[in-house]
Amino acid sequence: MGASGVVGENGTGGGDPAEPSVPASGRDEGGVSGERLVLFTDAVTAISITLLILPLVDLVPEAAAAHKPASEVITGHLTQIWSFLLSFAVIANIWREHHRAFSTVRTASRSLTVWNMGWLLSVVVIPLPTEMMGAFGGHDRFVGAFYYAALLAGMVCRLAMLNILKNNPGMVEGDSEGTRRRTADLYADSFITVLAVVVAFAIALAVPVLQYYSLLLLVVAGRVRFMRRRTAH
Repeated sequence: MGASGVVGENGTGGGDPAEPSVPASGRDEGGVSGERLVLFTDAVTAISITLLILPLVDLVPEAAAAHKPASEVITGHLTQIWSFLLSFAVIANIWREHHRAFSTVRTASRSLTVWNMGWLLSVVVIPLPTEMMGAFGGHDRFVGAFYYAALLAGMVCRLAMLNILKNNPGMVEGDSEGTRRRTADLYADSFITVLAVVVAFAIALAVPVLQYYSLLLLVVAGRVRFMRRRTAH
């Protein structure tokens, strides 16, 4: 009897053996296409990073109404400008890392989508502590804790998403050993980043003067990830 005539245990006829089957992990729990999820994520992230500049735009009519020179918009609000540039770089970096993880995802389960929404929530929140940073100063402990908590929450959500992809290789295009190794490497990189953010958070709380400079630890973490991959391969 040919393979096409084999009746499965569930009583249904077997399909074409040459036709690739989509793993259940990619379709269960109301899954959506990876492309649709990425497009939605990109749109929300773009809005969030755009919102960062709006408080600075509002300074222009305020300065004009107070009959201040145009240069006052820049020279009189250096803290706000610094916080804007910091958060712009942070959101741009975490968006780039998100794209690295999702560039080959073909389908997303409900659990992956939920964690992605958690990641998006952290990104949407970042403009708030950014504005607070400019308004209350760069050494306010509450503002610093708020900023790092939002950043850490997003990093944890990304780690959880990569764990799902690592345990469900069928959700990623090119179900091969190379693809599984790439996902495992991204998971390990994300874990290192989470540790770096935790240490930076602790330093920020202990030494307020270094509150946001401790984010430079992410650069160190990036170097560690690079050396680890170079050694492994």
